[in-house]
Amino acid sequence: MTKNLSNLRAPKKANTGRKRVGRGMGSGMGKTATRGHKGQWSRSGASLLRGFEGGQMPLHRRLPKRGFTNIFRTEYAIVNLDRIAGLSATEIGLDDYRKLGLVSDRKALVKVLGSGDLKKAVTIHAHKFSKSAAEKIEKAGGKAVVVGGEAAPAA
Repeated sequence: MTKNLSNLRAPKKANTGRKRVGRGMGSGMGKTATRGHKGQWSRSGASLLRGFEGGQMPLHRRLPKRGFTNIFRTEYAIVNLDRIAGLSATEIGLDDYRKLGLVSDRKALVKVLGSGDLKKAVTIHAHKFSKSAAEKIEKAGGKAVVVGGEAAPAA
């Protein structure tokens, strides 16, 4: 049978209205308005705190506390020397890290680590250098320039 305007029908449940509860006995959802008879959810104004498990000790209180989180920790975006070695640049400033795809955040503090080897002389500006990174950069004939007030390369 071919479809035409005379035999088109809406899909099943396409024309079903939303359930209107609390509208009396004739609605088919009268008296308790589909909430059941007793209990917290049968009453109005019911709400539970996040993590409440019906009086059972919640998971976040059953698990042991471990370790320490330093709220004053300084986060650094890490760049390894092998990533820098693959670039053709002879000088890398703070603005270049994002342009070259080495760092995703524009405002991130940059720390250069010594994983990999440099074959050519590159001047690298960063907020921090590991000892091995600074040594490898100097050995290749480049410069490790610390930006942001720190005098010497630190670990």
